[in-house]
This record gives sequence, C-alpha cells and structure tokens, in this order.
Amino acid sequence: MNFRIIIITVLSFGAFSSAQNFNDALLLSEPGLYTGARALGMGNSFIALSDDYSAVLFNPAGLGLAKKFGLSVTLNTNSFDNTVSFLGNNSNALKTTVNLNQFGFVFPVPTVRGSLVFSLGYSRVKDFNSITEFDGFNQGNTSMVQHLTGDINDVIPLTNDIRLAYEIIDSNTESYLRDTTLINGLLNQSGRIRTEGSIGNWSFAVANEVAKGLFIGGTFNILSGSYKRDRDYYEDDTQDIYGNDIELVPGDASTKDFQTFYFNDIIDWDISGWDFKLGVLYDWENFFKFGATVKFPSYYTIKESYYVNVSSEFSNGTGFELEEPIIDLVEYEIKTPFEYSAGASIKVSMLTLSGEAKLIDYTQMKFTEGLGTQYRIERNKEITDLFRTAVTYNAGAEVKIPSLPIWGRIGVMYIQSPYAEDPTDFDKKYLTAGIGLMLGNVFKIDVAYAYGWWKNFSDNYGSNVSRTLHDVNVQNVVLSISTSLN
Repeated sequence: MNFRIIIITVLSFGAFSSAQNFNDALLLSEPGLYTGARALGMGNSFIALSDDYSAVLFNPAGLGLAKKFGLSVTLNTNSFDNTVSFLGNNSNALKTTVNLNQFGFVFPVPTVRGSLVFSLGYSRVKDFNSITEFDGFNQGNTSMVQHLTGDINDVIPLTNDIRLAYEIIDSNTESYLRDTTLINGLLNQSGRIRTEGSIGNWSFAVANEVAKGLFIGGTFNILSGSYKRDRDYYEDDTQDIYGNDIELVPGDASTKDFQTFYFNDIIDWDISGWDFKLGVLYDWENFFKFGATVKFPSYYTIKESYYVNVSSEFSNGTGFELEEPIIDLVEYEIKTPFEYSAGASIKVSMLTLSGEAKLIDYTQMKFTEGLGTQYRIERNKEITDLFRTAVTYNAGAEVKIPSLPIWGRIGVMYIQSPYAEDPTDFDKKYLTAGIGLMLGNVFKIDVAYAYGWWKNFSDNYGSNVSRTLHDVNVQNVVLSISTSLN
C-alpha cells in the first residue's frame, strides 16, 4: 500500500503520542530549497561554483575561492498554491510568506600560500509554508465520527462529551462491551489545513587550499526552528440523513437531527539539532571545476504539543463540546539520512555551465529516542518498507553580458520522490531564472525566480475513503545583496 505525505488523522493506540509516524521523519529529512539568489537562478547547481556565503550550504570547500571579505543578505518570498480535488469538487488555496532568508560573513585570512577562509552566519534552509482546503459530499459509509468511535474513544469522548456515540452494554452481565455510533457516512466533509514554520542553520564554516587548486572545507550547523499544523475539519448532515427521527444517543432527545461535527487539532513543534557537512573542490585554471560533498545525518530533538478540541451541533440549538481541550506533550529524537552530492562546471569565455546530482537513502531515517522502544521499532520498520533511495538532479547556466556588469541565469531541478511506489507525477520539478548586477566592483545585487510543480495526496482518515488529491504549484522570488571589501 502506498502511503503519502501527512495522513491527517489520529493514529492512536490509547495515547496521542502515537500520532508520530514516518511522515514526521520525512518532514525533517527532505532538503529544503536553499535560496541564495545566484545559486537558485542556476537551478541550485552550485556545488562546483560555491565561492560566496552560500558555500556553507552547498559546498564549504568553495569558500576557499573567496579572496575578499564578504557580507550577504537574502530575502525570500514563497508562494504555495494548492488545487485540491476532493470527491469530485475542486478547491484552490494560496498561502504566501516573506522572510529574511540568509545573512552571513566570509573572512579570508592572509596566507603566504594557498588560502584559509572562515564563514559565519544564518540560513533559513526549510520552509513549512503550505495550505489545503477541500469540500465535498462523501457518499460512502465512512466518516471521521466512525473512525474515532471505538478503540480510541477513551481519548476523544464522543460518547459522553459530544453525544455522537453511545455505549453497548451486555444485557446479561451488564458489563461494557464497546462504543458505537448510528452515524454511517453520507456526510459533507470539508476542512482547511494550514502549516507554517521553518528550520534555520546557524553555521560556522572553514575552507583551506591544501594544494594548488584543491580545496577542502567543512560546515558545522546548529539547527533551530518550529513547525505548526492547524486543521479545521467538518462533517455536516447536508442531506438530512440523520433527521428528527434519529436519536444518536438512544433515549436522549437532545441528540435528534444531527447537523455538524467539528474537529480541530494542532501540532506544534519546537525543533533543535545539529549536523555537519564536508566538501572538496578542485579548480583547474578557472576553466573546469569539480566538487563533492557529504552531509552527515542531522540529529533533531522535537518537543511536541498536540491540541485537540471537538464539538457537535443539533438543529434544536443544542451543542456539545469537550469539557476541556485535550493537550498532549511528548519529546522524541529523529536522525536524518546521509546526503551525497557531486557536480562539475565548465567556463568557456562568458558562459558557465554546471550540473550535479544528490543521492539520499531515505530508508536511513530513524526515530532514535522517545515514544517507547517498541513503538520506535515499528515506525522504523515502516520507514524501511515505504521509502527508497532518491536522486536529485540540478543543472544551470550563467552568461556574462558583453561590456556590461550583468549576468543572466537559467536552471532546472528534478527532485525524485522518496516514496518507493510513487509515479513520476509526484517528483518535484523546478524551472529557475535569475539576473545579477555588479555595482562599482563592491556591491552585487542578484535576483532569482523559481517555479515548481508536483502532485500529492493525503487521507483525512483511513485509507482512500476520504482522500484529497493535490496539484501543487510553488513560486519563490529571492533577492540577495552582497558586498566585497579588500
């Protein structure tokens, strides 16, 4: 079975802490869209060209090419446009954010031979900006109410507080058997899911020219950030299936003529961690360059709070809700996979061409601490079964305009889906373009634009009984301003 992105339901075995699953590991393991403007304009094909502050992310060895003190600042606008198909209806939602994305310093140290360069700064490396909206009538015999009735009803009390379910008692022993509900699907289902947050790197990097044209470098990152997902979900009896003749709790007249079930849950993460990247770059007469990097696993600590509130409404004006919202706190750790990258560039006159590839084995993702040993073992087995080794391809070109301090850039990115059974429609594709302008050999302004598209899907509950199909388009506009001083 092919599971996708965030299966937005409560996966519980008696406690909300078990809502953690392989999607949480993936959320932290997929690389973000690094947004230095020059690099992005060339499709992020920058491992063999890294010679400014962005090298701390792409290839720290490239810092060794820097000859002057440098300061750079980058702004990023991210637009996430999601067209969702749900039960025959289409809904569109757009969410845009603007952020200070990067600032950093590059410090060359005078040397008798070769080069020694240090760098320090901050980069926003992952953006969790997204939105989903959906609305449609589900003609099947399933609902969220049914899904939440039974095994996990001791966590979300639909029986007592919400009055959408009731207890079955053994008539002979008068002992409790189970909870049940008279709701049997045929409801209009709608909702909105908003995510926000980011992960940033505080980076310290160093590069050294160990032989003529051969550079090595390393970046140590301290990771910090946040993630928040806020879901509003509704089930409405728009066709009066559960009218005045049905008491959802037998004998309780206030539960006649059911109207609406509302479910709101919020996941809020506080993220911290660290990682390390090593790189090598060989520069042959400024004509041909080759670069390679290995990023070691990131080690994340997640402090999660999970909030749930639910309510029900009936046509007689009666409404029920939880006496107190449910809040669960949990802490756990995730380790991401190794990342291996290699690329090359060639410069002929005023034209520079660059290409690279990155390999990530997503089966290496692991829950390493917290949540209980057996639960971690089960989730890590799911990761091994569901994921694969994925490859990202990047290519770009840069041309210097004759007699003018202007550069034009284009690029492409192809990011293979990490899920083992995904078709190519779920791979992320990007087209990029950019322009650079040098002012007086001191200030440089770079602007880049990236357009990406892919497909996805997720389930409100269960598997393929309340499924949203996503057609995602994203746009990024990046502005970088840098200065170089002797």
